[in-house]
Amino acid sequence: MIKINNLTNNDNIRVIDKKEGIMIIEYIKDLSVTEDTAINAYYASKMNIHKHQVLITLNNDSYTISQGAMQWMAGNVKASADVKGVGDFFGKTLKGAVTKESAVKPRYQGTGYLMLEPTFKYLFIEDVSNWQGGLVLDDGLFLACQSQINQKIKSRSNLSSAVLGNEGFFNLMLSGNGLAVLESPVPREELIEIDLQDDEIRIDGNYAIAWSGNLEFKVEKSTKNLVGSAVSGEGLVNVYRGTGKILIAPLA
Repeated sequence: MIKINNLTNNDNIRVIDKKEGIMIIEYIKDLSVTEDTAINAYYASKMNIHKHQVLITLNNDSYTISQGAMQWMAGNVKASADVKGVGDFFGKTLKGAVTKESAVKPRYQGTGYLMLEPTFKYLFIEDVSNWQGGLVLDDGLFLACQSQINQKIKSRSNLSSAVLGNEGFFNLMLSGNGLAVLESPVPREELIEIDLQDDEIRIDGNYAIAWSGNLEFKVEKSTKNLVGSAVSGEGLVNVYRGTGKILIAPLA
């Protein structure tokens, strides 16, 4: 039997999100400070800069996490490399190289607890099944997911979308039924959610951090001709077309 004390019953810790076996906690203040770091820690807490952690409760199921993200595990929990053979290893290594995610993500299975490393990034939980065609992520957003979720590579619709749009050629796409934990440069409350129904959105810059897999992504001129683009002061914009959702951050 395992009992965890001084976590959710700690006055300095609050639960900011919880779905099924995933709990995200936030430290109200950073108490691990010295006289040299106290001033920075004080103003950081006032400006909503807090340390976050993910606690996963496993109940005879499994989770896949980013490499190196595990802090501790307790109970009958076994870790394994999510690799089926030599060919699968090289395939995952290639995927990691093109998506800037960890090549081989460890899988934790059993019954017990899995605590991930603390981070000052913002964390939130997404239901992958709510994203049409899968959930495409910007580089570095993946932290953890239920292992039944499929992880694939989503390529750009054309070469210009990557080169002209100042984006990578490939992105990690999650599909299927299950929950994923994402890291974000801004809080979930600041992310604008755009719901497209057979329509399009044009974004000047790489503000989109996640989008539905069945959306078409291209880079186009902001207007139909170069003169119009010059007058508007905008050149090339990222265009998403179709039916699906997009999460947009206020900062690139």
